[in-house]
Amino acid sequence: MDFGEGIMTLVFIGDSVTDCDRIDFPPYGNGWVSHIAKSSRVKEKIINVGISGNRLIDLVKRWKSDVLDNNPTLLSVAIGINDTWRRYDDNDPTSVKDFEDNYRNILDQVKEKSNPRIILCEPFLLPAKPEMLLWREDLDPKINVVKKIAVDYDAIFVPFDSFLNKLAQERSISEVAGDGIHPTELGHQAMAKLWLEKVMPQAQQ
Repeated sequence: MDFGEGIMTLVFIGDSVTDCDRIDFPPYGNGWVSHIAKSSRVKEKIINVGISGNRLIDLVKRWKSDVLDNNPTLLSVAIGINDTWRRYDDNDPTSVKDFEDNYRNILDQVKEKSNPRIILCEPFLLPAKPEMLLWREDLDPKINVVKKIAVDYDAIFVPFDSFLNKLAQERSISEVAGDGIHPTELGHQAMAKLWLEKVMPQAQQ
C-alpha cells in the first residue's frame, strides 16, 4: 500500500470478532487481525481497537480517541452483528435508519480528519441454531446499508457474510463459527485471507 511519505497506520475497529482477546494476546488479539498482521504483504503499523460487545453506537462514542486520534491512512470497520443480536436477546433493537445515519456520521468525521482509504467489512451470521434464521430479517437490511455506504464512500467492501456462509456449506457451521457469530481458527484464517485478497490490490491503486 502506498499513500505517500510518512508513517502508514492501519486501524481495525469493531466488536469481539475484531477484538479477539487483544488484551490477553497483545497487540492484535488471536484472530483474523493477527493473521493479517503476520502477513508479509502488510507493511503498515497496525492498531486493533476492537471491543467485545460493541454496537455501532459504541463506535460513535469512542471514534475520536480510537480512530481520529490515530490518524489512520487505512481504516477497516467490521460492525453490525451486535446491533442485530441485541434485538433478539435483550429487546434492544437498532433501526436501519439509525444504523445508516451513525455509520455515515463516523465516516464523514474520519474523511474530514485524515481521509484514509476505508474498508467496510460485511457483518456476518451463520445459522448455528434454527431461530437464528429469523435474525436475517434484521441483519440483511443492515448488510445492504454497508454495501450502499461502501459505494457512496468509494470504500473497499469485504463480503464476510456471503463468503463465510459459503464456506460453512462446504465444510460445516461448527468448523467455521460454532455459535454462528464467533469464528473458529479456520474461520479467522479464512477471513484474513479474504480481507487480504479484497484489500491489497485496491489499496495499492
